[in-house]
Amino acid sequence: MQAQAQQTITDNVLKYTQMLIESLKHNYVQYAIRGHQRATDHVDYHLQRIDELKSGKCPIDYVIETGKKYHKVIFVDGGGSRSVHCFIDKQTGQMYKSSSWKAPAKGVRYDLRVITDREWLFENADWSAGYLYAR
Repeated sequence: MQAQAQQTITDNVLKYTQMLIESLKHNYVQYAIRGHQRATDHVDYHLQRIDELKSGKCPIDYVIETGKKYHKVIFVDGGGSRSVHCFIDKQTGQMYKSSSWKAPAKGVRYDLRVITDREWLFENADWSAGYLYAR
């Protein structure tokens, strides 16, 4: 029973990590649309980018690389450059800001197992990781 319960938590942490990624991409799309709407030059270009964004074409992505202890959420920009967005402990669901490519910063920022943390993240987490700075 103990092993099955831990496996359920581990499976849920991965599912919540994937849901977080979808929220981050949605946040980026809304951010990009606002930027294009404010533009006053080359209006046709900006209208075309808005249409692409609204149709689901997103120039950025996030990928999960799973290590021994953490899911590393990696931001991939339109040119293919990669940077670590955050680390998520596979067993506990605790989220950490990245300290480097290989290590999380000290101090848990959020816990994906906690419903209030998770709901807040899905509504408010921003694509550029500003929400991960100590509060």
